[in-house]
Amino acid sequence: MLATQWLKNARDVMSQIEETQMENIRKAAEVMADSIEAGRWVHTFGCGHATIPVEEMYPRIGGFVGFHPIIELPLTFFTRITGEMGVHQFVFLERVEGYGVEIMKGYNFDPKDTMWLFSHTGINNVNIDVALEAKKRGMKVIAYGSAAAAKGKTSRHSTGKTIFDVADIVVDSCAPIVDASVDLKNHQDKVGPVSTMAFVTCVWMTVTTVAEILADRGVKLFIHPSHNVPGDTTAKQRLEDALTEYKKRVAGV
Repeated sequence: MLATQWLKNARDVMSQIEETQMENIRKAAEVMADSIEAGRWVHTFGCGHATIPVEEMYPRIGGFVGFHPIIELPLTFFTRITGEMGVHQFVFLERVEGYGVEIMKGYNFDPKDTMWLFSHTGINNVNIDVALEAKKRGMKVIAYGSAAAAKGKTSRHSTGKTIFDVADIVVDSCAPIVDASVDLKNHQDKVGPVSTMAFVTCVWMTVTTVAEILADRGVKLFIHPSHNVPGDTTAKQRLEDALTEYKKRVAGV
């Protein structure tokens, strides 16, 4: 069954992340922990399916306040496929240089913030714009993507840089550059992409490390609790506490 082939491919990617990326994950987590401890934000951004790790992070059971998702609707909501906000428009928009600059104008940033970017290839203009603008504002930039496999791919940005060139810290998702990983007979294209699984794996390896660092420093985390556990009479209040803290922090963004 091709199901087992995909599962093997996914496990291989996860093993590669563990074997090769732990040091950089720790470095990224230290920077993020500094931002959160300072009462600031780790801003998260991606385009297309690279918004999935952003949406997975917070709000999410087991996530905690400190991660601020920046979701640009035309760059993520293309599930109508054709027509309004379809795939054609998305592919065009993520390659428009300057769009990311305009996105950044919509928020208030601080040099103590961190910008965490997700991009499989790192070559498209919106992500590069956001990375460059974040650096201009004094933020540390952290990029997650298929950095080694994308090496040598030509940037679409006028600077000639990819987000991996701009970033202060890079974590390689270890996904193949073609993303799809399973051969199918009588077809040129493969099926079974693994980049989303790789991104989400990297997210929780990172976020749990951030939590560990902050807990070791004595910082109180406002964790999004499960509110579906029978007998847990305080979950609702813990959720309210987390949302109150989020509201307080996000007021100036």
